[in-house]
Amino acid sequence: MAILSFFTRASRAFNGYPASSKLLLLCTLSLSGGGVVAYSESQADVIKTSVQVNEKDSKKKRVVVLGTGWAGISFLKDLDVSAYDVQVVSPRNYFAFTPLLPSVTCGTVEARSIVEPVRNMIKKRNGEIRFWEAECMKIDDANKKLLCRHTSENNLVGNDEFSLDYDYLVIAVGAQVNTFNTPGVLENCHFLKEVEDAQKIRRSVIDCFEKAVLPGLTEEERRINLHFVIVGGGPTGVEFAAELHDFVKEDLVNLYPSVKDLVKITVVQSGDHILNMFDERISCFAEQKFSRDGIDVQTGCRVISLSDKEITMKIKSTGEVCSVPHGLVVWSTGVETRPVVKDFMAQIGQANRRVLATDEWLRVKGSENVYALGDCATINQRKVMEDISAIFKAADKDNSGFLTIKEFEDVVDDILERYPQVKHYLRSKQMRDVTDLLKDPEGNKRDEVDIEGFKLALVHADTQLKNLPATAQVAAQQGEYLSKCFNRKYLSEDNPEGPRRFRGSGRHQFRPFQYKHFGQFAPLGGEQAAAELPGDWVSMGHSTQWLWYSVYASKQVSWRTRVLVVSDWTRRFIFGRDSSRI
Repeated sequence: MAILSFFTRASRAFNGYPASSKLLLLCTLSLSGGGVVAYSESQADVIKTSVQVNEKDSKKKRVVVLGTGWAGISFLKDLDVSAYDVQVVSPRNYFAFTPLLPSVTCGTVEARSIVEPVRNMIKKRNGEIRFWEAECMKIDDANKKLLCRHTSENNLVGNDEFSLDYDYLVIAVGAQVNTFNTPGVLENCHFLKEVEDAQKIRRSVIDCFEKAVLPGLTEEERRINLHFVIVGGGPTGVEFAAELHDFVKEDLVNLYPSVKDLVKITVVQSGDHILNMFDERISCFAEQKFSRDGIDVQTGCRVISLSDKEITMKIKSTGEVCSVPHGLVVWSTGVETRPVVKDFMAQIGQANRRVLATDEWLRVKGSENVYALGDCATINQRKVMEDISAIFKAADKDNSGFLTIKEFEDVVDDILERYPQVKHYLRSKQMRDVTDLLKDPEGNKRDEVDIEGFKLALVHADTQLKNLPATAQVAAQQGEYLSKCFNRKYLSEDNPEGPRRFRGSGRHQFRPFQYKHFGQFAPLGGEQAAAELPGDWVSMGHSTQWLWYSVYASKQVSWRTRVLVVSDWTRRFIFGRDSSRI
């Protein structure tokens, strides 16, 4: 019986192994007396442990992240993945450092130098994040389900569509180019939103030069082929114009000397100035720099249609309509919501909005346990005047109908945290002490104020409400903030850390998101750049360009991309840019 029991347990232990392996191990272990029995029992313990782990994993909340851009990757980077069942869905299996896309268009930086494979990042998290290369086609809010489709163009076997269930959904899909329904834009323009866009522009620029030098073309035809038009005078359009100018003047004129005097670069801007979101000094500096470089800046012009040969514009000041022939047009005028997000907005009662609205904690309004980050959403900051009566009542502890300075000081920190526009208002009015808000119209201090005086003190605070820009900096900070909230979600349920609830009791579970602006750059070509830095500092010139190099190198997501980008910059300084059409 002992022998029979021995072989029975041995058979179970080696089930699934090749016959030769079974025989060898059986003969070897039988000589050691009970070795197989011990192996069999250890395997059973492993199976039992594995079942327990799977049961534990099944109890984890399922977090699905849509997108691998700045917001999505920043969220995943700091998330405690051991506490959740995390899945990522994106049509791109890489993260791209988008601020360097204009550099890719002209070969200053290679495309592969600014991308980091998502699976490299997942590998560092011990495989606790599952990634699916697919596009989310529909969000079923009622059933908490996603319909996804694999985006490969290859005709591979198997079903391309699948569905995912979620407990928490993080929407970080970004936005798409806004054409403003201008006729001909989709068919005849290049965009600069993805890595593939930058690579396509690079090939098209070389095509324009190669076509222009062919024999048999008239000089006018050569001029048309070498007329590059950038629609949009924002940071992306301006940086691309600067990169293209440097590419032409430093590299292409040496390779195509016969057409070096026929190249023209035009920037079309509907506003009065380019870089109008920057300080006025930077806008003027950029326009003067472009004027010296021979870049034609057409402000106050709106594009009304495009064809493969001409771009038609309307001059706002005169109403005159003119058509200009072109060789290549790059459209860089802003972004709009993606179709999958628009469909989701219709489900949750936001169909009339242009952008998905969230509260100050990045939770989507009208949907439970759904969060939205980055370009696809905007924060709908609550106005302080909507809660002014509740704030006064909460602060007036003795119910006297008057608010003393001491009572106001007791709630002022919660007010500033819950309504950041009050802090911006204080700064705009150069008020050093928050209690200066309670002064009378003549500027005299008051010991107490009634409800009407309190309303009068804060009535203009909501004028400081501003939508956050659609930038990588905002998206990255939002992703980092939300990951911290998820990491402290269970701990903060019993110990809330947010400001007090003026409508209701207790405190908010988390502090609301607050954006910290660390400045922004505008490279202008010729090794010159402009920058807005914290503290309302403005920097322009060659030294700012070197600051740009150092900041962008330090912000790379891995040492691999950091080394590649710096090596690309070094290669360009030594050997120039590559003009190959690849």
